[in-house]
Amino acid sequence: MEDTFQSAEELAAAMRAGDVSSVELTDAAIARIERDDKAVNAICVPDFDRARAAARDADRARARGEDRPLLGIPVTVKESYDVAGLPTTWGMPAYRDHVPAEDAVQVARLKAAGAVVLGKTNVPLGLQDIQTFNDIYGTTGNPWDPDRTSGGSSGGSAAALACGFGALSIGSDLAGSLRTPAHFCGVYAHKPTLGLAATRGMAAPPAPPLPVEPDLAVVGPMARTARDLTLLLDVMAGPDPLTLGKAYEVRLPPARHERLGDFRVLVLDEHPLIATGAAVRAGVNRVAGALAEAGARVERHSALLPDLAEAATLYMQLLISGAVARFPVDAHEQLRARVAGLDADDRSLDAVRLRAMLFSHRDWMEANQRREVHRHGWRRLFAEFDAVVCPITPTPAFPHDHHPNPMERRIDVDGVTFAYFDQLVWAGLATMPGLPATAIPAGRSPEGLPVGVQLIGPMFEDRTPLRLAELLEQRIGGFRAPHQGC
Repeated sequence: MEDTFQSAEELAAAMRAGDVSSVELTDAAIARIERDDKAVNAICVPDFDRARAAARDADRARARGEDRPLLGIPVTVKESYDVAGLPTTWGMPAYRDHVPAEDAVQVARLKAAGAVVLGKTNVPLGLQDIQTFNDIYGTTGNPWDPDRTSGGSSGGSAAALACGFGALSIGSDLAGSLRTPAHFCGVYAHKPTLGLAATRGMAAPPAPPLPVEPDLAVVGPMARTARDLTLLLDVMAGPDPLTLGKAYEVRLPPARHERLGDFRVLVLDEHPLIATGAAVRAGVNRVAGALAEAGARVERHSALLPDLAEAATLYMQLLISGAVARFPVDAHEQLRARVAGLDADDRSLDAVRLRAMLFSHRDWMEANQRREVHRHGWRRLFAEFDAVVCPITPTPAFPHDHHPNPMERRIDVDGVTFAYFDQLVWAGLATMPGLPATAIPAGRSPEGLPVGVQLIGPMFEDRTPLRLAELLEQRIGGFRAPHQGC
């Protein structure tokens, strides 16, 4: 059987039945990486010797009668997570020799669940791009078309899954960094509710692994099936044992419904600040059609939906002010002059981003208060709907664009150009209020590229969009491997 493309659930069942061992699965995954990854460059830090040792340990544990959730399953880990003994650079050359001494909390949870870590996957510089390339490890290509991006910043993980390099991966998401690569590469990902999964050990070097609770950013699972997302989220969910974990345990509510026809869904395919490409619109409509055919209540408009333009503005303000705080920009005086030269009536997202680079703490507090108003609006909406279906980005994977100044890049949406970072508005729709969102495959573009959509759910009701993803996978299909291989 083609073990390297089977789901984690299928591989676990095969190992329980004695049909295959973890050593065999691990060797098969390593062989595929060594054969195919030169064309894609997804695995930037292999850890094959320790993976084989972990696989042997997993087989011995199973022989003793153990059966942990991920026992013996080959997985990969985004480069930005600390793995003891391996470099964590975030693609920054100054830290190419930064080697943490302990595992990130999520890596420790993977290992405790029995997973076999094959190695680390590539990321963009500082995790701050919608593509995956850096001067240490090079560029990760899209498995469907190597001249196009795999997405970012979890682009290495998405490409690895599409190529059969392990059954699962863990990534992170601040600006669609789980969902966009899944959309571009044709796999699944889940951005959990803000705060659901501990993030310690996922900080830019040389920061120590402290149990902080970052704003906007989350860590989450990636997989080739929707059910595997749930399997991995159950391993990842829970507070940091150094802080909130001393007093609290996680018990997520069950999915609101078990039948596709029982769901109440709001479908969106238009945004006031950026066009939606025809291929993405077709993917959204394919999902909407499947829901309607199954008897679900499908609506296209609701007065309860928070204002999308204001939501995008708030998201950019919170995102950019936070990014500048973590990675300070040079030449503040030139920046102040540029901002002072903006027309007072300029409300473009480019202008929003520039002004946010100079945010004071008071400015941030005001934006945060407006965010709370939006969160309350989402609570009201989810009293009437169970999920929102919408794009992740306006286009399928785009050609590599390594212009050194991302602010000067442009994104082409069916012949109309927009500022490069404007395409983040759909990802920000869930990120700004901290909502869970599941990325699912929804078809192919006319060029044969994967197209995904996201299912946004109520806060801390992650099982609702995940269950909806499972039901849609059964209805419209899900992952399939790239025709040309990797």
